[in-house]
Amino acid sequence: MSESLKSSIEEAFASGQPELAEEAVHETVRQLDCGMLRVAEQSPDGWVVHAWVKQAILLYFRLRKMETVEIGPYEYRDKIPLKQNLEQAGVRLVPPGTIRYGAFVEPGAVIMPGYVNIGAWVGAGSMVDTWATVGSCAQIGKHVHLSGGVGIGGVLEPVGSTPVIIEDGCFIGSRCIVVEGVRIEERAVLGAGVVLSASTPIIDVTGPEAVTYKGRVPAGSVVVPGTRKKQFPAGEYDLPCALIIGQRKASTDEKTSLNDMLREVGIAT
Repeated sequence: MSESLKSSIEEAFASGQPELAEEAVHETVRQLDCGMLRVAEQSPDGWVVHAWVKQAILLYFRLRKMETVEIGPYEYRDKIPLKQNLEQAGVRLVPPGTIRYGAFVEPGAVIMPGYVNIGAWVGAGSMVDTWATVGSCAQIGKHVHLSGGVGIGGVLEPVGSTPVIIEDGCFIGSRCIVVEGVRIEERAVLGAGVVLSASTPIIDVTGPEAVTYKGRVPAGSVVVPGTRKKQFPAGEYDLPCALIIGQRKASTDEKTSLNDMLREVGIAT
């Protein structure tokens, strides 16, 4: 079924005529909503992005009409409906948290007053804490904690680009921002206020020589905000980076131990 959906959507997207694949578009978004499809998934060779699914989301926006929705005293005006049947899905959604139709949230996940956008996936046992946002197509693994105010960016275009991926067991500290398809590998920890884009240097300072990564945080790493010196024509200035200060161990799985580790360098969660 997905192959026929794929070919219909790719043809409509290339022609710029979403009405040619209206049924296929609605079916694709329905399958996203119930977890039968996802924008990106892990394979033995790494993460694979399904560009045609992103195309379907973009076509869905073009096909949908603006509607006014009233919920008690609140009024909204949008193209995308809200996710429904949360009790059946086993999902806890705390008001005024929002999950858009076309996002999938596994049973046992908790969405506090945060936001999960279309195309996103949130794994079982994860928490999207207060005012945290999960952008379009972002992939959040199982047993992940997105702390208060975390911003996980959405990546819809270009359609072949990798979305932000937070793998299983990660802890993302308060007010962190992860955008531009950055991947946080399993069980990594970001201390409060870490900002990661595709170009942000992620520097491992635990060995005798610094090792720099970009676009991914290695599994089990404990990361805090940092700065680095850079010379400009007008003088030398500090630019933001992220510092890997250690590896997560069994002892750091306890919240108090994690706090102790981060406090050693003056950083709180």
